[in-house]
Order: sequence, then structure tokens, then C-alpha cells
Amino acid sequence: MDSHDTGAAAAASAHSDLTLRVNGEPRTLHLDHRRVLLDLLREDLGLTGAKKGCDHGQCGACTVLVDGRRVNSCLQLAVALDGSEVTTVEGLADGEGPHPVQRAFLDRDAFQCGYCTPGQICSAVGVLAEAAEGHPSHVTDPAAPSGEPVELDREEIRERLSGNLCRCGAYPRIVDAVAEVS
Repeated sequence: MDSHDTGAAAAASAHSDLTLRVNGEPRTLHLDHRRVLLDLLREDLGLTGAKKGCDHGQCGACTVLVDGRRVNSCLQLAVALDGSEVTTVEGLADGEGPHPVQRAFLDRDAFQCGYCTPGQICSAVGVLAEAAEGHPSHVTDPAAPSGEPVELDREEIRERLSGNLCRCGAYPRIVDAVAEVS
């Protein structure tokens, strides 16, 4: 076997087939093992809601939901998600109308430039589910009953959304929008 054959075999073994449900639709893809979820969504599937901000998992612009949990898609290797349900901001709509969080963001003018908004919205949807399931945050009262829904006051909302940055400073209205839906 010459070096060309060895290189071709190595390249072929660095790819896998995987199936994801993206916004409710099954998608089977043949991907390089190094492909991150954000690039798969944007470049392979044309879903450009999630944004590439810092590409280091620090800004939250790329936040999507994987099996109902929020993740920074720029850090998540797609190959590790075989069989997972991925929901992007494009998949949140409630039938023909916007998701209640999307509606609240519009009603409260909770965005300025809009770059971070898809990640903020996906993160907010995740926050609502986490609080409803009783997952505490750093600021949750330690005396709160374990496993019971956590009340989302302004401090809880700010803490839980702290991984999503907004360069425009729309934070007060973002908190208002999430509080409206909680």
C-alpha cells in the first residue's frame, strides 16, 4: 500500500454517517468527525439562525437545543449527536405563529442589532424548561425544595442567561421578555 492509499483510507475512516432530527425533520449526513454542530447547521443545512460569534463557547450566539437542553453548537461535535433531536430558532415556531418566547422578544423589543437574538431565544426556551424541571442555578435559594419548579425572578433569569452576551446591551428587555413567558 503506497502513501496515497494510506492517506485516502485515513480520510475515509475520519467520516461517519449520522442521523439527527433537526427541527423535527430526520436528516442523515456523512460528516467529517471534526465537524461541529454549528457548521453543520449553517453550512450543510442552511439554517443560519445560530450565529458564529466567538467560536469558543463564550458568547452564546450559537445556542441551540439538543434533546431539549441548551448547548453551544460551536463546541459540540456533530458526530457525537447521532440520534439526537436538535432544535434551532427556526424550529421553535408554534404552528404558523412564533413561539411564545419569540413573541415576547418582539413585544418587549428585546433586541437591537439582532445578532445574539436567536441564541438568546433558544437559551431562554432552555431556561424555562430547566426551571420547570426544578434545576437550581447558582442564585437559587438553597432552602428551595429539591426537584420542585424554580421561580424565575429577575435575578434567576439574569443568572441563567449569563452565558449569552449582547453587545447592544438589550439585557433589561431580554429579562422582561423571559419574565413575561415564565
